Amino acid sequence: MELRPARAEDAEAIRAIYNVEVLGSTVTFDLVPRTADAQREWMDEHGGAYPVVVAVEDGRVLGFASLSPYRPRPAYATTVEDSVYVAADARGRGLGKALVNEIVGLAAAHGFHSVIARVVGHHDASIALHRGCGFELVGVEREVGRKFGRWLDVAVMQRLV
Repeated sequence: MELRPARAEDAEAIRAIYNVEVLGSTVTFDLVPRTADAQREWMDEHGGAYPVVVAVEDGRVLGFASLSPYRPRPAYATTVEDSVYVAADARGRGLGKALVNEIVGLAAAHGFHSVIARVVGHHDASIALHRGCGFELVGVEREVGRKFGRWLDVAVMQRLV
């Protein structure tokens, strides 16, 4: 398995992994699958200090992680939010941990001080993944999302780098 910066040609594979979660889970609060145009726009927004990293094996993208600005106000400029998604058939092999550790390392290399993970409250695997990568639970936002007819909490986790 290779970790590398995402390329334009990875956009469709990233979109496919992400859209499975949009349609079938609560791990993302998006309700509508991402279009190819929206995916290209997302990729364009994630360069420089806000990279996307992919895990690739035998030419197939198995997962990705990204950094995004945390909030738009200037005082938040040293804080970023991470995202990590692994294809269902590639889970349990350590890809998530490798991707989170890689993206946190890139956050540090780009001079960020704090990485925030916002995880749907009942997603024990993602909470454990982030905890295993040095994140601490710093709070829970109660019933801030609604998907599939359910109110959803968000666990807020943080790692200083």
